[in-house]
Amino acid sequence: MLFVGDSNLDLAHSLFELGGVQFGSFSLGPTAGTSPVYINPRVLISEPAMLRRVARLIHNQIQADRSRRRPHLASFAAVAGVPMGGLHIATAYALESDTPLIYLRPGSGPDDPGDIEGRIVIGQSALIIDDLMTGGSSIVATARRLEEAGMTVRDAIVLIDREQGGEARLHEHGYRVMPILRLKTMLNYYHAATLIDDATFNTCMEYLHDTDNAASSQA
Repeated sequence: MLFVGDSNLDLAHSLFELGGVQFGSFSLGPTAGTSPVYINPRVLISEPAMLRRVARLIHNQIQADRSRRRPHLASFAAVAGVPMGGLHIATAYALESDTPLIYLRPGSGPDDPGDIEGRIVIGQSALIIDDLMTGGSSIVATARRLEEAGMTVRDAIVLIDREQGGEARLHEHGYRVMPILRLKTMLNYYHAATLIDDATFNTCMEYLHDTDNAASSQA
C-alpha cells in the first residue's frame, strides 16, 4: 500500500514501505550524534502521486487550521522551501494551493548567504516549508534570510518533526511550527502495526527521551 489515503498515518506507512524509515545506527552529523532511526522523506519525490497527496495533506491541515476560531498559523501570501528537501514539498504545495513560491538558493560558503529565487514583495508574509526538522537551525536560517530581504515570517510547516528540540528552538527565535507527523507518532504506529519489534521500538523511544531531555537542559 502506497499512501492510499490522505491521513498522516497513511504517509507514515508509505514512507516505511519506500525505505524512507530505517533502523540501525546512523550518524546525524558532528553535533547531532548517532541515532537508531533514520528518516529520509526525499524518497517521496520518486512517487509523483504520493507527492501530490502530501501536498493535499498539508493543504488540508492549513485549511483546517484556518477554520479555527483562533488559528495557530498566521496568514501568508507565499511559501518558502528550505533547501533542498523542503523545496520539493513546498513546490508541490504551491501547485496544489495556487500559492506563490520562493526559495533560498544555498550560497557557496560562509560569506555567501545565497540568493532568494522567485519574486520578493517587501512586507509580504511567507510560510516556510521543510521536509524534516531535527534542531530547527535550517528553518531559522531560512527565516532570517527572508527577513533580511524584507519579508515577514511567523510560521513553518514541517512534514516530519524528529522531536529533538526543533520546536523549542524556533519558539526561542519567535517562530511557530506545525508538524504534519511527529516521530513518536510514527514509531507508535509502526510498533502497533508490528512493522518493528519491541526492542527496536524501545531503543528508539529511549533515544528520543534522552535527546529531548538534553535539548531541554540546553534551552
